[in-house]
Amino acid sequence: MIFQPAIIALLLAAGLSLAMLATASPFAVQLIRHWDLGSGSERQLRLERLTYLFSMMVALVCGLQVLSTLLFVFNADKMSVMFVGAMCAVGTLNANAYGFPALYAQLALFFFASTWLAINRLDNQARDYPLTRLKYVLLLAYAPLAALVLYLQFNYFIRLEVDVITSCCGSMFSEEADTVASEVSAMAPRQAIALFYAGLGTAVLLALWHWRGAGRRVWSGLAVGASSVLAFFAALMGIVAFVSLYIYEHPHHHCPFCILKPEYDYQGYLLYVPLFAAAAAGLAAGVLTLFARRPSLATLAPQASARLAGIAAAGFALFLAVASFMVLSSNLILLE
Repeated sequence: MIFQPAIIALLLAAGLSLAMLATASPFAVQLIRHWDLGSGSERQLRLERLTYLFSMMVALVCGLQVLSTLLFVFNADKMSVMFVGAMCAVGTLNANAYGFPALYAQLALFFFASTWLAINRLDNQARDYPLTRLKYVLLLAYAPLAALVLYLQFNYFIRLEVDVITSCCGSMFSEEADTVASEVSAMAPRQAIALFYAGLGTAVLLALWHWRGAGRRVWSGLAVGASSVLAFFAALMGIVAFVSLYIYEHPHHHCPFCILKPEYDYQGYLLYVPLFAAAAAGLAAGVLTLFARRPSLATLAPQASARLAGIAAAGFALFLAVASFMVLSSNLILLE
């Protein structure tokens, strides 16, 4: 099983990422201790030269992890045909105890990597590189997370056995099951729809307000970051509670993974790609607004935060439009 091309690619990406972060970590410790842009010492000049190399290396790692998230989900869905009882990625991830932890760790790494890329881009635009120390502190936090992802993915893939009978999504997202997913599935349609549109609509309006204000208000940037996180979870709850029902045209099929399958025309990707992009951009917008008080970033940070807020607003609005179209074009009637 571990010799599947997608699995090899995922493990190589995770291993390469960890190796590069491990290589960069000793340099990160040196830079955190000795970085002084006002110094003309030989050590400082060496640090300045090497920071370009290591920043590019970490940016490559972040890019790999962003792409790995998409590949991980795609591969889990594709492998579902190999397991008895599996209908979609849920069955594949339930094949052993490491599946869902590996997915959650990969998602955490996706958002961490996206935020680091935004911080790195902002720092490179400033004349005095004011966020250099922070970037490398985050790098030291990034390395253990990357190690955890590699550990979970390796144990997940190495323990996959085709003769294992796994559970399908119906058991996990059934309203009778004793799980968080089942509680979301059991929500009343009107309540789920109200929370869905209220959460995402608020995120769109706050992001647009921050964008129109050119990112000058720190509190509005923080609101964008917080509302983007809340909107992300509201969107996932909405997909489970009612959007999936309209896609399947079945009142009891709540799985958020089956919508990625070809028999449903891969409609899930039309939902998840803008959603994840919007959530990552909104979170990064909130983080970047924290740096607006630094003199060299007084103009750059608000501009970058506003730009990301605009991307978040567009992404959430696109997600809402796609989800609404899927609901309105369905033959299923949940509400009279």
